[in-house]
Amino acid sequence: MDFSTLNWFAIVVAAISSFIIGSLWYSPLMFQKAWMKANNFNDESLQGANMLKIFSLAFILMFPASFSLAMYLGPDAGAGFGAAAGFMAGTFWVMAFVGVHYLFERKPFSLFLINGFYSTVALTAMGVIIGVWQ
Repeated sequence: MDFSTLNWFAIVVAAISSFIIGSLWYSPLMFQKAWMKANNFNDESLQGANMLKIFSLAFILMFPASFSLAMYLGPDAGAGFGAAAGFMAGTFWVMAFVGVHYLFERKPFSLFLINGFYSTVALTAMGVIIGVWQ
């Protein structure tokens, strides 16, 4: 694929969208308490986190995810194919691998569901954004 056919603005916006979704997904409005419980976190244990480092590295990881999704979708994807591809990538690739990790790491099923479905929702949104703007 020719990189010149990519909409780089859409790729960046799609990567940023994962933060917007994550800020809601892991908020008190949705899954914050369940996520903290499944990770054995409390307010005190989260206090010393270097949030600049965490958010910077998270964006560095989301950008290639968004880029590779754009490469997969191609220049004529549209919203429907973008959503379907993002959903399938999140559900059948990411959740499958996360599930295997969680099985061997003996992490709670609730954490698998919270983190796995976040990936599916975020990738679906990324696919829509890229598909519409590609």
